[in-house]
Amino acid sequence: MGELIEVTDPADPRLYDYSGLTDVELRKVREPAEGLFLAEGEKVIRRALTAGYPMRSMLLSPKWVEPMRALIEAADAPVYVGAEPLLEAVTGFHVHRGALASMQRVTDLEPAPLLARAQRIVVLEDIVNHTNLGAIFRSAAALGMDAAVLTPRCADPLYRRSVRVSMGTVFALPYARLESWPGGLATLREHGFRTIALTPGPTAVDLPELRLGAREKVALLLGTEGDGLSDAALEAADLRARIPMAAGVDSLNVAAAAAVACYALTANP
Repeated sequence: MGELIEVTDPADPRLYDYSGLTDVELRKVREPAEGLFLAEGEKVIRRALTAGYPMRSMLLSPKWVEPMRALIEAADAPVYVGAEPLLEAVTGFHVHRGALASMQRVTDLEPAPLLARAQRIVVLEDIVNHTNLGAIFRSAAALGMDAAVLTPRCADPLYRRSVRVSMGTVFALPYARLESWPGGLATLREHGFRTIALTPGPTAVDLPELRLGAREKVALLLGTEGDGLSDAALEAADLRARIPMAAGVDSLNVAAAAAVACYALTANP
């Protein structure tokens, strides 16, 4: 059982993992460097543990001790309990779900073994908005995609906002990061993937018209917020596809577009 430890000082060094969570730029650098990430809320913490991420510690407000009792009893890490004003002073925000856990990162997957066993994947080019990234992971996992591949400049799926928006499904969808882009597309081809670039371009094929083989390996390329896929990615893709639009709308947010396209690919053939 995790040891319940009352904390009263926001400067307590044992709470360092939770300090300054609203400083996005600092946390984006610090968390990967220190090998940790934050999970928020009972469901997300449980999913992180189920996925095999070791717990470093938990931080709870008193009223969440009983609702979290099962996780506390299973925890092999200290469990800090502090009043809500203390949690807010440490983290920089009101912890609505009453529970945070600092989790240990595990070794990142390499692209090659991931691609060897996957059939339908999403490839995320420079998605930098953590909300969009988490939403894409949630849709891809829910709609049957096998994995995600990230370009070097793509945001961190384990950043707190991505984890929260995905409701912990970032732990359910395997992912790997390419070392180069668009050179990394060669790695996809080496593993037999047909690359489909999602774009609103007028020459693209409508998604409902795609005809894919039942065992065909397909990689759906999704571009960054605003600009979409780079010219280099579009030129290198095997095929361009688009979501038919109505009412004069030119495109969807990348997270919404990802959900539609993932459904189309996993429902195909």
